[in-house]
Parts: sequence; structure tokens; C-alpha cells
Amino acid sequence: MRVISGTRKGLPLRAVPGTNTRPTTDKVKESIFNMIGPYFDGGLAVDLFAGSGSLGIESLSRGIDTCIFIEKDQKAIQTINENLKKCRLEDASEIYKIDASRAVKAFEKRDLKIDLLFVDPPYSKVIYYDLVKTIVEKGCMNESGMIVCEHDKMLTLEDEFGAFKLVRRENYGGTVISIYRSHVEEGN
Repeated sequence: MRVISGTRKGLPLRAVPGTNTRPTTDKVKESIFNMIGPYFDGGLAVDLFAGSGSLGIESLSRGIDTCIFIEKDQKAIQTINENLKKCRLEDASEIYKIDASRAVKAFEKRDLKIDLLFVDPPYSKVIYYDLVKTIVEKGCMNESGMIVCEHDKMLTLEDEFGAFKLVRRENYGGTVISIYRSHVEEGN
């Protein structure tokens, strides 16, 4: 794994040891960013099931100002910290060892406005995709924001999460990427 593009291009990233996390391959990561960017002019990203932190780190390398990493596995937290340090991105990051459901409640209390949300829970934990709906309903997404869900090909996610509508779905073997944008963006 590595940073694909941007200010930290080419830097290697560690994967989380063990089998509890499923890293997004470089090929899929590159495809995601080609669909949603490829570069950004600031903003806030949230990597909700961060694993190694690869997606959030890639977004920071490509111009996102700040990324919040949410992960409950201690080995993953250590890996995120190591990867951020290697990429010299600690100052642009917040890392929380917390369950995603509790993190979403904290987003609302902080009145966050997320520009880029990555949702990639363990494939067996389909219930976690309901958090996307909660984040949208609680007003934690910027109207011009994007939601990127990575999921198993056997799962078909909803076409809409509140005002955020499915704009693209791509299949990469057993992995599907579903991208959502607000209806506000339709005319633009």
C-alpha cells in the first residue's frame, strides 16, 4: 500500500497486522479518487472505519485540510498513527478510538460539516451503513459534500440517504464503491 498522488505521493503505508481489517487496494483507492476528485481545495474528511487510515491519508495528500479517523481496533489505531507520522500529517488529523455509532453522536455535538465521508465497515456489519443516514439526517454533511461507501458486491445500498443521491456505483471484483452527492449538486 502507498499514497497514490498529491503531496505525499509514493510514500509507503503499513497495513493493519492480522485479519481483522480489509485494506482497500491501491487500484480501488486510485479509482475512488479519480471518481471523486482527484484533488481537493480544503475541507473536512471523515474516515469512519479507518483501518490503516489509507483513504483519509490519501485525501489529505490530495488537498483535504483535516481528516478525522474513527477506529475501535487498537492495532489499527497504532497503524494509523504510524502511517500519519511517516507521512508527516499528524497536525492535519484527529484520531479517535471509539465505536462508529458513538462517533456519529459526537459529530452532531461538535456541529461538524463533513465534506468527504468514507464508510467502509466490515462487510458482515451491514447495519453500520445506517450510520450514513444518521449523519445526513443530523445535518453533519456539507450540502456540497460526498459520501463514499465501500461494500460487498452481494449488498445493494439504498439509492438515497436523505438529500444524498447515488451518482455512481462501480464494481471491482468482490468490492463495490457507491458514491453519493446531495440533490443540490444535480444542476451544477
